[in-house]
Amino acid sequence: MQSKLSPRVRAILQALFVTFLWSTSWVFIKFGLDDIPPLTFAGLRYFLAFLALIPFYARSNSITPLRNLSRRDWWNLIGLGLVYYTITQGSQFLALVYLPAITLSLLLNGTAIVVAVLGIFLLREYPTWLQWMGSLLFIGGALLFFYPFVMPTRQTIGYLIAAVNILATSMSSIMGRGINRQARIHPLTVTLVSMGIGSIILLGIGLVVESLPSFNLRSWIIILWLAVVNTAFAFTLWNLTLRTLSAMESSVINNTMLIQITILAWLFLGETLTWIEIIGLILAALGALLVQVRFGNSQVKS
Repeated sequence: MQSKLSPRVRAILQALFVTFLWSTSWVFIKFGLDDIPPLTFAGLRYFLAFLALIPFYARSNSITPLRNLSRRDWWNLIGLGLVYYTITQGSQFLALVYLPAITLSLLLNGTAIVVAVLGIFLLREYPTWLQWMGSLLFIGGALLFFYPFVMPTRQTIGYLIAAVNILATSMSSIMGRGINRQARIHPLTVTLVSMGIGSIILLGIGLVVESLPSFNLRSWIIILWLAVVNTAFAFTLWNLTLRTLSAMESSVINNTMLIQITILAWLFLGETLTWIEIIGLILAALGALLVQVRFGNSQVKS
């Protein structure tokens, strides 16, 4: 008789599966952008994910009821929704119009460094010497990856959008930790309310500023898969693994996404790397991991 997996091993395997789903999102987004405008695409994904989460919320016995939220709670969740979903997700989809998936993924790993610095001023959380070393290692790896710093004209706007995305991702991480570390509001309530508000606004902006797409079967399959599987299901399963795994273990597993995205982009998107870029990518990934040792998972999922 085969022995059953321990809860910790099961949680590790589940977390790795979630990061694989999130990594495939980058490929699906790239495919979907061929037919769907980026802001409308992002808005639809997270609005449908919000609808898919409502049954989980309704069946949960440990959630924080909406009627128990104070006016300050509502303002905090509205702000988180605007930053984390409207700005962060909207700018990520928009940046992928101009940048390769591997490049944007590497840039977003730098969010951990920005979060560590912002945490000093906003949360009074001070990085350790190991995290400062990780920051230097990430910067060195990134410089090696981008050497000799040739920027195609078309990608210039992509890097500007990516800069907005990194700042918004960092701010949303700070805001989310500020809300969650009080432990007054259940994480599912935080996710549901902020996702609902942010996605509705993002979808509204997309429908106003972008031409209405003519959806085909492939478009709907991609949107529904990203919304139901890669967002609603994956976020729920990830939160379940956090009951067993430590912040360090979650960070290590989450940090494998950069490598996973690189492999998937090579296989399905035709994105290639030189050996120098691969070395730079590995160094940057290790640096970002060291920065996350204390703060846990600060990288935004996809």
